[in-house]
Amino acid sequence: MNNRVCITILVDNTTSKQNLLTEHGLSLWIEYGDKHILFDAGQSDILFHNAEILGVDLTRTDVIILSHGHYDHTGGLCAVLELAPRSVIYIHPGTIKPKYSCKELKVRSIGMPEAAKQAIKNHNVVWTEKPVQLCKGVTLTGQIPRRNCFEDVGGAFFVDENCHKKDSLLDDQAIFFETKQGLVVLLGCAHAGVVNTLDYVIKLTNRRNIYAIIGGMHLINANLTRIKNTIEAFKKYDIQKIMPLHCTGQEAAEKIKKTFGEKYVSSEAGAQIVF
Repeated sequence: MNNRVCITILVDNTTSKQNLLTEHGLSLWIEYGDKHILFDAGQSDILFHNAEILGVDLTRTDVIILSHGHYDHTGGLCAVLELAPRSVIYIHPGTIKPKYSCKELKVRSIGMPEAAKQAIKNHNVVWTEKPVQLCKGVTLTGQIPRRNCFEDVGGAFFVDENCHKKDSLLDDQAIFFETKQGLVVLLGCAHAGVVNTLDYVIKLTNRRNIYAIIGGMHLINANLTRIKNTIEAFKKYDIQKIMPLHCTGQEAAEKIKKTFGEKYVSSEAGAQIVF
């Protein structure tokens, strides 16, 4: 594997760089050899502000991947499509379906913006229910099997405005790719469960270990049992770099940091990771 891989965090909830903007959202820029991949598009147009400051040219986007259909991962999509009209979008069919949350009896639409749904109708879209190779060495999981009994989607999510039918978020998907150091997994929100995701990647690759995991782990509402089981899975797969972002949650992040020490890498908008 001779490709240099560089990941730039364009959007996250936090940053220590004064000239960057933050929001509840996620967007990663991946340079894999000569391929330029945008993984999620944040919540708004701060994606473009941060990209300019970080020297990321979004007009070079070859591939756009949406990890799932929530607004904080799809809000900047329309503008990206205008900048990179020849890019190919990889999304699960469930990404464009209605999505709602219900907290303290308050119902809120949290799905992909309607303008983005309309924009992709005239774009090159690949629907990803099954795993698909984006380029040599880079694979998208497609729909992730839910095998264990301790992980759920991480919140009160529904597909109807009356909040009667739960959203199992089957559209949740992740990326994995090969580096010289080993296998790297990128997560949007891991609504399918971090452990379910890692188990599936191991099954697809027939590997025993994972070198790094980066992204939102949606442990913000997780109980102690789920956090403990997640940590045990990280040990099982001998993960050397753990970089929580976005929706991981402070309590879970602190427990992961306490357990893994230097293997825990604090990350935020503006950070760059090179393999």
